[in-house]
Amino acid sequence: MQLTFLGTSAGKPTRERNVSAIGLEFEQDNKWYLFDCGEGTQHQLIRCSLSIGKLDTIFISHMHGDHYYGLPGLLSSKKLDTAFRPLTIYGPKGIKKFLECVMDVSFENLNYELKIIEFIAEDSFLFDKFSLKVLALEHSIESFAFYIKENDTDDKINEEKLREIGLEPSPLYGELQRGKSVIFQGKELKPEEYTLAPIQGRSLIIAGDNRKPDVLGDYLEDLDLLVHECTYTQDDYDNLAVKVMHTTAKDLGTVVQENRVKNLIATHINPRYNMKSEKGVELIYNEIKQSYKNRLFIANDFDVYRLGRDGVIEVL
Repeated sequence: MQLTFLGTSAGKPTRERNVSAIGLEFEQDNKWYLFDCGEGTQHQLIRCSLSIGKLDTIFISHMHGDHYYGLPGLLSSKKLDTAFRPLTIYGPKGIKKFLECVMDVSFENLNYELKIIEFIAEDSFLFDKFSLKVLALEHSIESFAFYIKENDTDDKINEEKLREIGLEPSPLYGELQRGKSVIFQGKELKPEEYTLAPIQGRSLIIAGDNRKPDVLGDYLEDLDLLVHECTYTQDDYDNLAVKVMHTTAKDLGTVVQENRVKNLIATHINPRYNMKSEKGVELIYNEIKQSYKNRLFIANDFDVYRLGRDGVIEVL
């Protein structure tokens, strides 16, 4: 399972960061999934290995522009690239009206099937390699997180054990995989004796803007990976003239530690934390680390993370 961060800034693009967008890929798959699509996402795709032609589904977390203004340009470029693979967009109420308006006033003819599905909290969807549940967050407008549970693998053949008895890959492998006994060299081979133990699918949450990370409740408990906004340090948030409904590093660190989240990637970083400022992203990292003891990363644009089946994050 691999995540590519295409945009990690909060609210507006900066010289270092574009606005929100994350690509998700699964092993041995010929497609990928996009979570949020801030303005300029198609420019970011030019600079990484993800292909518009293999994009299968887009999920929009909420209707703030830095999370979906990149859709019109991306949809148009998909057509210009003659990438006519069907595309599905999942989003909250309003996403359908927005896209239909854009297509109407621009006289855009996409030449490919575009399906738009508006969801509500607690909706669940099934995909080839995972299931997805929509979770409500707390923000100034409706905002959502996506709980993703990879399918368990429970029918993988123990090739090494079969080769030890002289059975090389053949149609008999398929019979065993389908739960049927087979005869090899006069001996009955039972599927339970030549099938590996089930492998539990990985779990992650990709969250939109959110004031309280603990609103995710039991879904956080022993989660393999949480991707969550971390817009401010606590001190900077406390000194804002106008309070906004975003998460602080202090709150995020406390909640993920209490729920034993195994890996955390913080994103949606306020522009004040940058390389040319006295306030760098290390302030956010250090504040989270005051509470959180597991693996922590502050995402940058074009970072690629691989979540192994052992639950360990590798930075590529």
